[in-house]
Amino acid sequence: MRSISTIAREIEADWSKIGKGVNYAAKPYLNAMKSLDKISDNYGADTGKSVVLYFLSNASSYRGETAKRLKAELKAMT
Repeated sequence: MRSISTIAREIEADWSKIGKGVNYAAKPYLNAMKSLDKISDNYGADTGKSVVLYFLSNASSYRGETAKRLKAELKAMT
């Protein structure tokens, strides 16, 4: 299983290539994910799981085959 930070960097690179870039509502959670290794890690007072779930709920505009694959990888961790 890959680290959340690795997945977050891949999402940022891919999402930045399409459309207008990373959605403003998802960006803070994506940035937080870059400092997480696994779902059991904490980001400040938030759990890694909550950060990932908030990202997923705000990332509906991130679409495409790569997006589906990466979102599925994150969902499998929660």
